[in-house]
Amino acid sequence: MSRLTVWDAASGAEITRTEDPAEIAKALGKIGVRFERWEGVAVPEGADNDAILAAYRPWLDKLMGETGAGSADVVSLTPDHPQAAAMREKFLNEHIHAEDEVRFFVRGSGDFVLHVDGKVWDAHCEQGDLLSVPAGTRHWFDAGEKPYFTALRVFTDPAGWVAQFTGTDMAQRFPVVA
Repeated sequence: MSRLTVWDAASGAEITRTEDPAEIAKALGKIGVRFERWEGVAVPEGADNDAILAAYRPWLDKLMGETGAGSADVVSLTPDHPQAAAMREKFLNEHIHAEDEVRFFVRGSGDFVLHVDGKVWDAHCEQGDLLSVPAGTRHWFDAGEKPYFTALRVFTDPAGWVAQFTGTDMAQRFPVVA
């Protein structure tokens, strides 16, 4: 189930927690983050990237038209991936991007954790969730020690995923996915 947990960044005290998608969207919307559910598409396990992109094409075309994005791709990570630990380590460091980071979870789950306005916002996303983190927003991502997710990524920059790491220890100070 999707979930939003918000902590005070200085004290670590939990401020709020909700699993209501409408409440999650409302709370994240206040900090410029887009959260929504895309229902009604089922992609069979084992479908290749082209089949996944084709299944979500109507949603992607609409989203890309709204955001001006130029490309979309599919990223998958499973516990048996030879680079899983290294990829997790990279994503666990607080960073920003020059463009919005847009992800839609086709299957599996992961946590986008944002550091905004003196708070830490942990958006646990699952299958059917779309999250768009605005450019310049400090954040990190965790799918746990045994990651399992397939997500659509939407890019404006042809270079794709390009991070500027902040060098802070903020990501290490807050809980990660078990």
